[in-house]
Amino acid sequence: MTTFTIFGTGSMATAIASVLTKGGATVEHIGSQDKDAAVNGSVAILAVPYPALADISQQYGEKLAGKVVVDISNPLNFETFDSLVVPADGSAAAELAAALPSSTVLKAFNTNFAATLTDQSVGPNRTTVMVAGDDEAAKQQLVAAVQAGGLKAVDAGALKRARELESLGFVQLTLAAGEKIPWNAGFALVH
Repeated sequence: MTTFTIFGTGSMATAIASVLTKGGATVEHIGSQDKDAAVNGSVAILAVPYPALADISQQYGEKLAGKVVVDISNPLNFETFDSLVVPADGSAAAELAAALPSSTVLKAFNTNFAATLTDQSVGPNRTTVMVAGDDEAAKQQLVAAVQAGGLKAVDAGALKRARELESLGFVQLTLAAGEKIPWNAGFALVH
């Protein structure tokens, strides 16, 4: 079974950990106060806001070499909530892949809210985690762990699809922040 290291201790980190442990995986957490902590998991999930990715890449780059690194961030402007802060042809995941050239970067969980991961549903539908990346084996490893935890998971394509996933996450976040949908709602992939 896969061992995961989750950076972050907030609601998303906790919800992702609950899915993975339900599926039998071992999970450890690294909080923002943990300086120079060991990264024991073969998969590291960065359950942190977009601005924290640069610091983690710089501080833990060597420790993340050879590992699968999952970016869950949505790079939106948190002051205005009206735009993404990455170039129109880029993504947070692409920036992370460039900063961590010795790691395999995946994009996942950014189109899910913590409540839909914990409840395992979006309305009447089973929660689906979309996974994008260029390494098929890494994607399948994460898909299998998510499915073992009781959720649906789907391969959303190459890492370049992260841009569209981040746009979808952006729309979902702005709807919830604008109180147009509750934080336990969201988009469902029905298949």
